[in-house]
Amino acid sequence: MKKEINLKQIKNDAEEVFRIGGFYCSEAIISSIRKNIDPDMPEALISAGSGFPIGVGRAKCMCGAVSGAVVCLGYFFGRTTPTTPTDPKSTKCMELAHELQESFRNNHNGVLCCHVHTKGMDMASGEHKAQCVAFTGEMAEKTAEIIAREFGLKTV
Repeated sequence: MKKEINLKQIKNDAEEVFRIGGFYCSEAIISSIRKNIDPDMPEALISAGSGFPIGVGRAKCMCGAVSGAVVCLGYFFGRTTPTTPTDPKSTKCMELAHELQESFRNNHNGVLCCHVHTKGMDMASGEHKAQCVAFTGEMAEKTAEIIAREFGLKTV
């Protein structure tokens, strides 16, 4: 894991790889976090985010950018063995995921739902893409802020 991270670079990298069509929102966030914070993160984690775009497999439920960000938090703070509901790793990861989704909700009229955010938009339109690119950058940056704070990483 890197000791110093650039929050704007993480945001920009996530936005750019999504904007050019390389990855969808959730994959772009995981890719940017991997590239800029922990290059040793398994590349396969990016593919673990492949089902979340467009509100989980095009169902337009929870925003894929939020889902991809939560995958990253789970990687860094989640548990890998069965324990109890009071396991500090479990409770900490859920606390951080709650903080993340609350940040999104606070910035977007209290809503996590892709369907609500894209209502009336043409999926192929510039307006829809621009909004999703912005959500992707926002969630990549917020995820990086949380990771940096929790691990005491220096941010620039």
